[in-house]
Amino acid sequence: MEQSWLDGLQHDAELALPAPVFRYFRQGAREGLTSAEARAAWRHHRFAPHTLRDVTEVDTATLLLGRGLSAPVGIAPTTLQRAAHPDGELAVARATAEAGSLMVVSSNAGTTFSDIAATGVRWWLQAYLPSDRSLATDLLSSAVAAGAEAVVLTVDTPVVGTKYDGVGATVWDDLETDVLRVNFPAGYDDQPGSHKATNLSAGDIAWLHEQTGLPVVVKGVLRPDDARSCAQAGAAAIWVSNHGGRQLDRTLPTAEALPAVVSALEGQTEVYVDGGISNGLDVLTALALGADCAFVGRLALWALVQGHDGVLRMHLELRAELEEAMRLAGVAHTADTRQILAPERQNPL
Repeated sequence: MEQSWLDGLQHDAELALPAPVFRYFRQGAREGLTSAEARAAWRHHRFAPHTLRDVTEVDTATLLLGRGLSAPVGIAPTTLQRAAHPDGELAVARATAEAGSLMVVSSNAGTTFSDIAATGVRWWLQAYLPSDRSLATDLLSSAVAAGAEAVVLTVDTPVVGTKYDGVGATVWDDLETDVLRVNFPAGYDDQPGSHKATNLSAGDIAWLHEQTGLPVVVKGVLRPDDARSCAQAGAAAIWVSNHGGRQLDRTLPTAEALPAVVSALEGQTEVYVDGGISNGLDVLTALALGADCAFVGRLALWALVQGHDGVLRMHLELRAELEEAMRLAGVAHTADTRQILAPERQNPL
């Protein structure tokens, strides 16, 4: 069966990458059930397209936290981007800036915040909080100084989920030390209290905002009650995510969790989603289920194997596929996408 360029990216990456690197990017936690279900969950939904609508001009642009994007697709934070391509975050940043999109930079990035910012990309910082919150202030301050527009607090990782990596070498065996965590102060990991916090609370949302003066996006939410708690604590946006299936295995797909979170929030905050987004139809489905933006993680890594050009083409392909899908669904603006799912196929939590 013929496939799109986007569909072939993972296979091309598998051929190009060292086996341990490819396995690290692809793997999910434990049995890998959650990671395996992600793509199919978007494909469960069906559209009920409008007709007799003027779709001569289709506008994919949207606003996130008050600033414009060319399309409701952003780059999710991922680690070891320089293992996918030597230019790593710089290639992603340059392509994302050129595409008019948004990049969320992992706190574990292998490129300095200042170098990423110098590309002109619009970017947010992804952060884990340590047990001793004061140890986070240097990283946060350097991100603010480099122009980060928001902080994305990851809340689903009190510990790192177990992953089975098979036999033989792992990605960590021959890893160069300068490909990750270059923005942390020297000796950070040796400090007492530097391990990930196991006691995150709603108060950390306010603390992050006070420390940085930036909007706080909470990433890793799957439950409506947690989403409401985050919004009440001052979160600017809720990011529906199961960490790409890399944390608690057997967690429900984000395509199933999204509708109930959107319903619970009642427009109090923006809502984002990731997890298995692979093409423009998936993006349209996410929008129709109530998301304001869809983020891609693994797809961007597979594209990054081809450097700047691969990431730029990924952005443009996703936007073109979304534009075509919107035309065929009879919607000219992203704000009009929320009523195009067939009701009998909706699958709320």
